[in-house]
Amino acid sequence: NSTCFCFCCRFTHKKLSACLQGQQGVDVDKKSKKHPLTTLAQCMVDGAAVLGDESLLGKMLKLCGETQDKLAQELILFELTTERDVIEPLYDLAEVEIPNIQKQRKYLAKLVLDMDSARTRFYQSTKSSGLSSNLQPTGAKADHLREEMEEAANRMEICRDQLSADMYSFVAKEIDYASYFQALIEVQAEYHRKSLELLQSVLPQIKAHQETWVEKPCYGKPLEEHLALSGRDIAFPIEACVTMLLECGMQEEGLFRIAPSASKLKKLKASLDCGVLDVQEYSADPHAIAGALKSYLRELPEPLMTFELYNNWIQASNIQDQDRRLQALLNACEKLPPSNNNNFKYLIKFLSKLTEYQDVNKMTPGNIAIVLGPNLLWTHNEGNITEMMTTVSLQIVGIIEPIIQHADWFFPGGERRKHQRNILRLLLCIYVSLFFFLFFFASFSEIEFNVTGNYGSPVHTNHNANYSSMPSPDMDQMDRRQTDQSRRPLSVATDNM
Repeated sequence: NSTCFCFCCRFTHKKLSACLQGQQGVDVDKKSKKHPLTTLAQCMVDGAAVLGDESLLGKMLKLCGETQDKLAQELILFELTTERDVIEPLYDLAEVEIPNIQKQRKYLAKLVLDMDSARTRFYQSTKSSGLSSNLQPTGAKADHLREEMEEAANRMEICRDQLSADMYSFVAKEIDYASYFQALIEVQAEYHRKSLELLQSVLPQIKAHQETWVEKPCYGKPLEEHLALSGRDIAFPIEACVTMLLECGMQEEGLFRIAPSASKLKKLKASLDCGVLDVQEYSADPHAIAGALKSYLRELPEPLMTFELYNNWIQASNIQDQDRRLQALLNACEKLPPSNNNNFKYLIKFLSKLTEYQDVNKMTPGNIAIVLGPNLLWTHNEGNITEMMTTVSLQIVGIIEPIIQHADWFFPGGERRKHQRNILRLLLCIYVSLFFFLFFFASFSEIEFNVTGNYGSPVHTNHNANYSSMPSPDMDQMDRRQTDQSRRPLSVATDNM
């Protein structure tokens, strides 16, 4: 049992020492400097310093670096405690106490052999002297052999008693040895508990930084999520692309139909994804801008016109009577969620404006519906490509084309605001004209015809008048002019200044 226990202790000690990341037997400072987690933490903190707090990755690296450093300190404390309470006692047990027992066992075996050898020599001397086995030989030689045998037996007994005492003591302390493994589990539990508390305390901060970071990818993300995070009403790619196309692409032939350069499109989408856009760089390539807009619409997890209303749109497109079909399409529009409705309206208004240049750009409402319709509406389970290009595509064209043609009827808000702006401009003009009329009228009515003050009727009593301000006939010409100047309207006085 002691041999097996010794083997188990040695093997456990070796494997447990291999689990330690730091160098065994080194003080805390040296262990901390060379610990892998400490090195990782320093690397993260250095990276955060380079990126700065303005970068989300910089914030993440700083938080994670500080966390890794704290985890490293907890791990170092765990390893030091494990060395002290588990590894060192196991080493003493495996390399000191049990080897001593094994040495005593080997020594006892040697003493047994010595005793057997002395006994054999004694019995051989008895046979050679011709004595029977129950008779003891006499003489000096026989006495020496007997003493040698008795001495060997005595040493063997002493060693056996010592070994038995050590074995009993070992068995009695087995519960103490077992406590080393209990201590290992307790130290591990404490380490993992503190590490978990540390990670749980920093995780909400990391999540908060991620959730409050506005510059998040918008391609392939739900529309509601993008609008909520960015605080916008119109999706950034839609507004950015439409704004640029209004400046540089309205007369571009085949807009939305001609494929752009793949590398240019990829670069533009990436720049829109991170919210950084160089307008002048892409103003020379309207097809890339149109391609980026199409890609955004197509990569939405749910089409802008929604899965839920797909059947409503299709059923409306199948109505033969034009007025009823338009009314059904309008009903479907009104059922769109607010964010989808706002963005769909924004896009349709732009496409309607694009058709004003159809003589140049060749993009009629029908052509626009063909190239953009499949990016605005599709079903959950799209059929094969042939079916998509025939029945479904024709139905979608029948939906988008009339909406573009009658954009002001479907979405009258823009026209209403335009009329309101025109009315406000008219009212403003009337107000300004009235203001100038009253100003000049007041100026003419306040002209002082009696400039010198030498002419006029006697002054009548007026309790509200400030008589001290009236010019006196005894004033000289300069004083009277200054008094008159102070009584003129402010605007006139200012003009004379």
